[in-house]
Amino acid sequence: MNSLKQMFGGNTRQFGMIFALIALILFFQWQTGGNTLTPTNVINLFNGNAYILILAIGMVLVIIAGHIDLSVGSVAAFSGVVVAIVIRDWGIPWYLGIVVGLLLGALIGAWQGFWVAYVGIPAFIVTLAGMLLFRGANQYVGESNTIPVPQAFQYIGAGYLPEVGPVTGYNNLTVLLGLLAVAFFVYQEFRSRRKAAQLGSQLPPLWVSVAKLVLLSAAILYVTSLFATGRPGTSFPIPGLILAVLVIIFAFVSNKTVLGRHVYAVGGNRHAAELSGVQSKRVNFMVMMNMSILASLAGMIFVGRSTASGPFDGVGWELDAIAAVFIGGAAVTGGVGTVIGSVIGGLVMAVLNNGLQLMGIGADMTQIIKGLVLLIAVAFDVYNKSQGKPSITGLLTRNFGSRSKPDPTPYGSSQTEQPVGTKEKISHDV
Repeated sequence: MNSLKQMFGGNTRQFGMIFALIALILFFQWQTGGNTLTPTNVINLFNGNAYILILAIGMVLVIIAGHIDLSVGSVAAFSGVVVAIVIRDWGIPWYLGIVVGLLLGALIGAWQGFWVAYVGIPAFIVTLAGMLLFRGANQYVGESNTIPVPQAFQYIGAGYLPEVGPVTGYNNLTVLLGLLAVAFFVYQEFRSRRKAAQLGSQLPPLWVSVAKLVLLSAAILYVTSLFATGRPGTSFPIPGLILAVLVIIFAFVSNKTVLGRHVYAVGGNRHAAELSGVQSKRVNFMVMMNMSILASLAGMIFVGRSTASGPFDGVGWELDAIAAVFIGGAAVTGGVGTVIGSVIGGLVMAVLNNGLQLMGIGADMTQIIKGLVLLIAVAFDVYNKSQGKPSITGLLTRNFGSRSKPDPTPYGSSQTEQPVGTKEKISHDV
């Protein structure tokens, strides 16, 4: 059992979500007669959900810090319509339009972050007001009309890696991207082993690292082949490339930087963090501003994919992003969560939604099923952990080792994710 934990990074809940994702894909592959794992469907799945996964990256940091942001859908819609208007009416180049959108997101985030961090109004109230404010602003500025964007701008939401090099039957840049991803993970694994050896830490068996790399490499190369062999003109989508870059950046920030550890500390126990010298107001301000910047980026990607900005863009996006974060292992009380876990949670919801559509399930039943999946997944873990029983992952893996014990840590947490001073939560701003 310990070897399995080491193979999947030591985070049993994250391992459980990967297991659930694979199980869902295989189930829908069976139920749809093989239509789930086709190049066209996989490409459409990533294109259609990239903006939600980008929102989940920002939302997980907000939730780790102990807050919630209900305004992201409205902020995305407002930024999208403003960018569409400035490109159409002001005649600025599309790439400067993207800069305008990001700056607008930063200003909105600073506005909301000020009220949360320095005035002390709960983020729930501030962002509820923001949801109403920016939804109205979207319809006022756009006059409730659909505003098209130029074809060059559409590339960020509907573009693909171009064809380069010799004709091989595959998109060469996509294949190169997959090989680079495999090389990166191989390098990281053996680099971690070398560092652990230098520090005198206990190393997992070599077969664990090899098995993990074989499984991971096989999965990456298989997905790469799907993206590289789609219909002519398609390959790995640009929104997916943007998402991958953001995952790498924010996973590094949350795990390897002072700011990232401060976010965990503030969410786990704000008073203890402040006594340790953490500037909680600055942390809260930064996570709120970062969320709005990513919301603006997500809105522009959606506008690029849909070729126009509309008055109903962004409706319900905040709920999808929040669901992805909680399914991915974040704790309602803050202090716990990972960027990778949130992306996995978002993919679980995306595959569920996509598979039900392929099976011909109506939108009404799809919403009901998604709601039940979210509620059951979180409630089951909360109840079992409060009773000292195994989580979902524990039940699935208990037979792998006779000495396995229930995870005693709080819901959604792991020993490596507990910041200093968070053993007992004193107070919390929600």
